[in-house]
Amino acid sequence: MVEEMSAISFVVEKRAGGSAARAGSLMTPHGIIRTPAFTPVGTKANVKGILPEQLRALGAAAVLANTYHLYLQPGEGMVQRAGGLGKFMAWDGPTMTDSGGFQVFSLGAAFGKTISKFTKGEVTEKEDQLAVYDEEVASQHGQLAVIDEEGVTFTSHVDGSLHRFTPERSVEIQHALGADIFFAFDECTSPAAPYEYQREAMERTHRWAARSLKAHRQSIDARKSQAIFGIVQGGRYENLRRESAREIASLGFDGIGIGGSFSKEDMAGALQAAVSELPEELPKHFLGIGEPGDILEGIANGMDLFDCVAPTRIGRHGSVYTRHGIIHLRNGRYRDDFTPLDPENRDFVSPYITRAYVSHLVRAGEMTGSIICSMHNIGFILELVAGAREAILNGRFDEYRADFLRGYHS
Repeated sequence: MVEEMSAISFVVEKRAGGSAARAGSLMTPHGIIRTPAFTPVGTKANVKGILPEQLRALGAAAVLANTYHLYLQPGEGMVQRAGGLGKFMAWDGPTMTDSGGFQVFSLGAAFGKTISKFTKGEVTEKEDQLAVYDEEVASQHGQLAVIDEEGVTFTSHVDGSLHRFTPERSVEIQHALGADIFFAFDECTSPAAPYEYQREAMERTHRWAARSLKAHRQSIDARKSQAIFGIVQGGRYENLRRESAREIASLGFDGIGIGGSFSKEDMAGALQAAVSELPEELPKHFLGIGEPGDILEGIANGMDLFDCVAPTRIGRHGSVYTRHGIIHLRNGRYRDDFTPLDPENRDFVSPYITRAYVSHLVRAGEMTGSIICSMHNIGFILELVAGAREAILNGRFDEYRADFLRGYHS
C-alpha cells in the first residue's frame, strides 16, 4: 500500500471555551498561515489595486487565485513557465487556487439572472435582488455552461470560445499553477435550486471529488508540493450538508472547504451541520465568505480560513468597512466630510486621507479612490481576523465577537 503524503500540516494551538472557535498554524511549502486567517482573492494573479508588498504590509499571509480565469488568461502554461503562481505574481508567501467550479455556476445557473450563491433573506427561483457573484464572468460571451456527469462544457466570457473542464482537467491546470493548496472540482448550485437538484449536484460533487483526488494522487511530485481540499456542498439543507461532510471527509483530503450556497438565515445551521461531521484535525476553509459578521460566525463554528472578493469589489465602487458598518462614499453626505476615512479604526492607507477626498475621487472615477478603498477594506478584514485569533489565544473570543457585532450594522 502506497503511503499517503501531504504537502501541508495543521496544528490546533488553542480552542475557545464558549464556541468551536480555534487558533492554529497551517504549515505550507511557502510559509505558515496563522489561523483563523482571511485570504485575499487575487483572481487573475493580482489582488486588484494592491501590490504584493502592500498586501504583506496589511497583514496578509496567503492569497487565492482563480483557476478559470488563469486558464483563460494567460494560460496555465505561462504561469508554470514563470515558476508557479507565487513567482508569477511576485508573492513569496503561501498561495491557493479554487477549482473553477463556481465560475461554472456564474456562467450557467446564474447567468442572465441576478442570483448569487449567497443571499440575504428568502430565496426563490425568481430572486432578483442580488448581482451575479462573479461579475467578471457576466458578459455577452459567457452564456453557456452545460453540466454532465463527466464535467462541464462552457464558453469563455473573454471571446466566446468553447472549453471543457472535467475534474481531471481542473486538477491538471491547478498542478501547473502550482499553488500550495488547491480545491477539488465541484458543482456550486444556485441557492434557489430545489432540494432534488441540490441532492443531485451534491452527489455529482462527491463523484468529482473522488476523481479529483485520484488525479492528484497519481502525481508524486504534486503530492509533495501541493495539498488538495475537498468541498462540502448541499445548499441550505442541513441533512444534505451532514451527508456531504461525511462523504468528503471519508475520501482522505488534506483539508475541507465549505462551499455555497444558502441564505443568510440558513448559514449558521448549514455550517454547523457540516462541521459536526468533519474531523477535528483537518483545516477548514469557508469559501467565498468575507462580510465581517459572517466571518466571525464562521470562526465561532470552527472555520480556519476564509476568502472573498467583497473587500476589493465594494472598494472599487467607493464603499468601505467601518466599526459601525459599511459607508458608501459616493453618497453626497460625504462631499464635505473632512474626518478620517475610519476615525475608530487604524488607518491602513494614510492617516491624512479624508472621506471628502476619497468621495471626490470615486465620484470623479479616479482609480486612486478605488485603490484607497480596497486597501482599507483588505486591511480592515485582516485586522478583524487577526484580532479574533488573538482573542481566542487570550480566552476572550466570545467577548471580542459580541463587542464587534454590538456596534456593526451590515
